[in-house]
Amino acid sequence: MSYINLDQPKKVHFTGIGGISMSGFAQLLMDRGFTVTGSDWKKNPITEQLETEGALIRYGEQRAANVDSDTDVLIYTAAVKDDNPELVAARNLGIPCIDRGELAGEVMLHYKRNFSIAGTHGKTTTTSMVAMILMEAGLDPTVSVGGVIPEIGGNMRIGHSGDFVIESCEYTDSFLEFHPTHAIITNIEAEHLDYFKTFERMQASFIKFAELLPADGLLVYNTSIEDADSCFSSVACRKVSYSLFDESADYYCKDVTYDQMGHPSFTLCSKHQDLGRLELGVVGEHNVSNACGAAAMMLLSGVPFSTIAAALKAYHGTARRFEKKGEVGGVTIIDDYAHHPTEIKATLAAAARYPHKELWVVFQPHTFSRTAVFLNEIAEALSDAGHIVLADIYAARETNTIGISSIDIVNILKEKYGKDVYYFPSFDEIETFLLESVSGGDLLITMGAGDILKVGERLLGK
Repeated sequence: MSYINLDQPKKVHFTGIGGISMSGFAQLLMDRGFTVTGSDWKKNPITEQLETEGALIRYGEQRAANVDSDTDVLIYTAAVKDDNPELVAARNLGIPCIDRGELAGEVMLHYKRNFSIAGTHGKTTTTSMVAMILMEAGLDPTVSVGGVIPEIGGNMRIGHSGDFVIESCEYTDSFLEFHPTHAIITNIEAEHLDYFKTFERMQASFIKFAELLPADGLLVYNTSIEDADSCFSSVACRKVSYSLFDESADYYCKDVTYDQMGHPSFTLCSKHQDLGRLELGVVGEHNVSNACGAAAMMLLSGVPFSTIAAALKAYHGTARRFEKKGEVGGVTIIDDYAHHPTEIKATLAAAARYPHKELWVVFQPHTFSRTAVFLNEIAEALSDAGHIVLADIYAARETNTIGISSIDIVNILKEKYGKDVYYFPSFDEIETFLLESVSGGDLLITMGAGDILKVGERLLGK
């Protein structure tokens, strides 16, 4: 049953409206005439913007009283538990409750082409690239992305065409609520094992996602995916592969070069024909792969190569993806969202091509379960940095029932890799240490999916 029809505005309540994705959909619904209320722990720039646009937001502990009896639908995220007072109150009042994934799926039904970008890594950047290309082509897409894109002024762009571009997250099988017509799968690696438990279950979820595509749809997938061709054998629509360097793929890259700031350029090829040269405004070999997938999808969707080239050159990244925060005392401070070993290695590989004397990384592990599962892999990835500082694990939705800590990573880095590594239990201590340790010409990266970016921002303030 459908509860959200963009052509029939209702009153909706968002439990946790300040989240990066929830806030975007709240903005979209308000644009379509919906009355929006919501709750969150505290004000932030996102909620303040929503309030200026007409949302009524209540702050502090979530309470049953936050849900008005005339609310038509309550929307919640995967982080909301069944005993949440607002969810309980809504159900007691007979108000339909849907999660964010179901909301996204119902919104997608109102668009002709739905570009869904999924994958363990790279989906935010690839989504942003697809969006930028469609905008450059004058196709006026609506865009929902899990990061802030400066070119659209946030994480949601409200367009007025039949194109919808959405970052498609696999956590809690959220993307299985979607209705894609076009999909990119950037990669599939073990992740979110607190939910999926095994890689095989996670891979099966991605296959189910691909099977959502209609017979006249399009799947663009990376050949780096384990057993990629057989993995998607059950998918009935057109399937096109891409790769960094595998010339057996339908689209691939060659002749990758880098400028002095680490921005790559490469030749995009198809069927052993050179299609042209692409220059990127973002750093790292991993973004060559992301651009290859985005370019392949856009070419197959009728966008000219010249338009793709112009958009990719103009795109300078998403917030928290190798984002330059500033310089202080000759030290360049970068912030990056990397929290999975593959992402850490990709970010540090990009940093190696970026101008610097010494490379410092301040890493905040994300969730106890992920740290426990990838303990050795995280340490190995971090060993590519010259100097490493560990903060406490960012708990997010978890409690530490495992007995894991950042000290476990420190010990491996010292004993196995002989690294210059430190641990401090507070951000104040980390900042004091860095002020005494880094020097002009050094590159400092704050890294993690939690709130570690505050360290760099506070250093810039000092």
